Amino acid sequence: MGMLRSGNESELIKTLEYQAEGGMIQVDGQPCTLTKYRVSANYQIPGYRTQIVCTRPNRQTYSNIETMSGDYAWDEDIPGAEIVPGKGKATPRPDALEERRIRLWASPHGAPKAAIAGAAGLPPSQSFGQNPAALLDRQAAAGAKATTTLSWQGDRVIITYPIPGVPGAIATATLDSGFLPERVVVKNGTNTTEFIYGNFQDWNNPLFKIEALYPGTIVERRNGTVVRNLTAKVTEIGQVYVVVPVPDSVQKAGGK
Repeated sequence: MGMLRSGNESELIKTLEYQAEGGMIQVDGQPCTLTKYRVSANYQIPGYRTQIVCTRPNRQTYSNIETMSGDYAWDEDIPGAEIVPGKGKATPRPDALEERRIRLWASPHGAPKAAIAGAAGLPPSQSFGQNPAALLDRQAAAGAKATTTLSWQGDRVIITYPIPGVPGAIATATLDSGFLPERVVVKNGTNTTEFIYGNFQDWNNPLFKIEALYPGTIVERRNGTVVRNLTAKVTEIGQVYVVVPVPDSVQKAGGK
């Protein structure tokens, strides 16, 4: 899912772009057929921007940009709304922060990052740039702070870890025979969110293949109902420039 590089063998994938070519999401309890779905994620400075355009059953177009960074969640009408004064509108969505954090840290690349950080008793922002093996060596020393567990179920590896920034939320990840996350289930209070991943390939442009894998299919269920169903179009995995600055109006509205 990404090579270890440098003498320190730190993990490479800190940011990525993902685009779906089809599928649907739930909007106000109804299916909405996607015409655009683009995720720009940053795992080192945790945040992401998801651009969504879809068509409702009544043929009306729904458009939104779901954004999260640090302790803040908001919606944008254009990417980077209000970063330049007078351009775009940012709408605070503190109620969506936990949902968006779960989506980030249960994602195909977010899950292993959060699990390794949990094993070391560190937040993900502090585990970046370190050798993953050295982080795991810290598990015994971390004691009660080490909250990641590993077990086997037949030939499947089962990993449990806490979702960073969502107190009490626990993820259970099932790895396939190639040790890729095929299923991540997150329990947060009375809610259960399930992510199913399949058809892992290098979806980068043919001129920029780096053997960093991403699922070709993504299904997200919340309490048993499918809320997102995506098919990969293209990824850009490498060192993509992704920043998600928080607009002043969102900061003034308050975070978590």
